[in-house]
Amino acid sequence: MHPPPSLLRPLQPPLIRPRIPTLARSPRTTTNNNRRLLVLRPARCASSGEGGDAKEGVGEGAEEAVAGMVEELLRREENRALLQGLEAASRRVERAREALADVERQECEARRAKDLVRRLERRRDEIAESQRELLEARAMVDEAQRSLWSNIEDSSSGDVLREDIDKNRERIESLKAAAISSVVGTLASLPISFYQANSFSQLIVHLSVVFISCALFGVTFRYTIRRDIDNIQLKTGTSAAFGLVKGLAAVEAAKPSELNIDSFISLSVDGAVYLAENIFVFLSAAIALDFCFKFSLLSPFPMRK
Repeated sequence: MHPPPSLLRPLQPPLIRPRIPTLARSPRTTTNNNRRLLVLRPARCASSGEGGDAKEGVGEGAEEAVAGMVEELLRREENRALLQGLEAASRRVERAREALADVERQECEARRAKDLVRRLERRRDEIAESQRELLEARAMVDEAQRSLWSNIEDSSSGDVLREDIDKNRERIESLKAAAISSVVGTLASLPISFYQANSFSQLIVHLSVVFISCALFGVTFRYTIRRDIDNIQLKTGTSAAFGLVKGLAAVEAAKPSELNIDSFISLSVDGAVYLAENIFVFLSAAIALDFCFKFSLLSPFPMRK
């Protein structure tokens, strides 16, 4: 019996593969752009019995081949234009981003400016409202001060002696009151005078009577009111008294020759018209005098030395 052929073969030592250097990628900066190149690095290769190490070596070899092809493509002259275009596009993108950031910053500043303008407008309205309230308060304070001084002087006027009164100034103030009252009363009676007068002489007589009566009313009004310039009852009562007296005098002058119902009705109507006209005239003069008292254009009685 012969032994099998496989046993007759001489034993051969196991084949050991040598270590082969492999290529790996590592970054390197070029002059044109910041691309990464591939460099070699040593690697170990295991024996034929280790399958996982063999697969790893195959993968590294493929990566080495791909890296070499990419490096070769990048080194070609016809691809430099593409790289330069890519770099120009990158710069344009960066400039566009900067422009966009600038626009956004300007919009933010514009919004802040609008908010500031609105706040300034609100502050201006608040200041205007405060100024208006301040003016109203100042007017109220001035009115209160005038009323206070008027009350103080009115309370102390009863103790004023005749020797303490400045008679020259009193005469001047009385003449001013008479002039103001007569002018205002005459102007207020002009429509009534033009309506009632049938001739120029009647107009002159009527206006003269109104002028004199209003002058007397002005002097009397000043001495009656004295320092009590806020007493509305006293002022209206004085005007009504003068108008009533002058109106009744006009009614008495126009008394009828015969007393019957028709003449009585006509006399009553005429009397009411005369009273209304005279009260209107003297009330206008009183308003003018009160205005002069309030604005210190005319001084009330008494005037001290």
